[in-house]
Amino acid sequence: MEKSIYSAEYQLLCTLLRELRLEAGLTQVQVAERLQVPQSFVSKYEAGERRLDLIELMHVTNALDADLRLLLNRLDFK
Repeated sequence: MEKSIYSAEYQLLCTLLRELRLEAGLTQVQVAERLQVPQSFVSKYEAGERRLDLIELMHVTNALDADLRLLLNRLDFK
């Protein structure tokens, strides 16, 4: 199992989070405002430069008005 934040699995998560943001019609700035963080935080996790912990991922999906369970289903790695 690759441990890098650049693993294929983690890159898929980053891609899905970006897609969710775009589907919601939100900019990185708007998501950052909802999270009360700098826009660079959103940019870095979308680019895979920053790893999100589970609590942060929960906050991000809430800010995107998305369901964390549905996101996890889309990441079904088996």
